[in-house]
Amino acid sequence: MIQHIRDESHRFAIAGHRAQRDKARRTSTLQDIPGIGPKRRRELLRFFGGLQGVQKASRDELARVPGINASLAESIYRALNG
Repeated sequence: MIQHIRDESHRFAIAGHRAQRDKARRTSTLQDIPGIGPKRRRELLRFFGGLQGVQKASRDELARVPGINASLAESIYRALNG
């Protein structure tokens, strides 16, 4: 009986941890930036090959992405680089 309780509590804890990890994997820091929706986020990631490429990009490089103007590029740059 005690072994069954232990196994069930471990199953519950592991399921919660997996759900938390999956949620963190599905969210992006780009979602928190005003003016960036799913389409612009997808364009940014496609243009730079991933989030690391977006973080390394300069303001001018960000402005070259279709659908991103200079002021939005500035806010993306400030949000990602402080």
